[in-house]
Amino acid sequence: MDFMELASQRYSVRSYSDRPVEQEKIDLILKAAQLAPTAVNYQPQMIYLLRSKAAMEKINRLCRCIYGAPMVFLICSDERKTWKSQTEQGYSTGEMDSSIVCTHMMLEAWEQGLGSVWVRLFDVKAVAKAFNIPQYIKPICLLPVGYASEDSVPYAPWHDVYRDISEFTEVL
Repeated sequence: MDFMELASQRYSVRSYSDRPVEQEKIDLILKAAQLAPTAVNYQPQMIYLLRSKAAMEKINRLCRCIYGAPMVFLICSDERKTWKSQTEQGYSTGEMDSSIVCTHMMLEAWEQGLGSVWVRLFDVKAVAKAFNIPQYIKPICLLPVGYASEDSVPYAPWHDVYRDISEFTEVL
């Protein structure tokens, strides 16, 4: 698929079928995560694949925005591996790098015929505790993934309404 076509067709899926995701598609999504650009190519991402019955029960208790997806990627930043600014005190690229990784995963999922939705509505500390995540690993976002249900449609009626490029671009 052409990138612009993919970008314009993709939407956040909030209703999934119970059809399991094939391992080959999971592998391609993880390959997209591996290829994603990160600061200095430090690759600080740590990704937990939640798909066992126990893991899915846990994440559904901790987050109301899983929408029946059969699996969830928990995308985190290993703070030991992030690039740290030498000019801005306390700045680390962990969240930015993990966001880029998640975007690549989300787009590859769509390319594979799968829906996803980027989720940040969860208690980071509760999720870290529930999945025994080390303190130096920072949960950034959840990416529920699966086959969209037959009645899945974009959530927002303004999904395909965009500001004019001139409204957000300024030539200096």
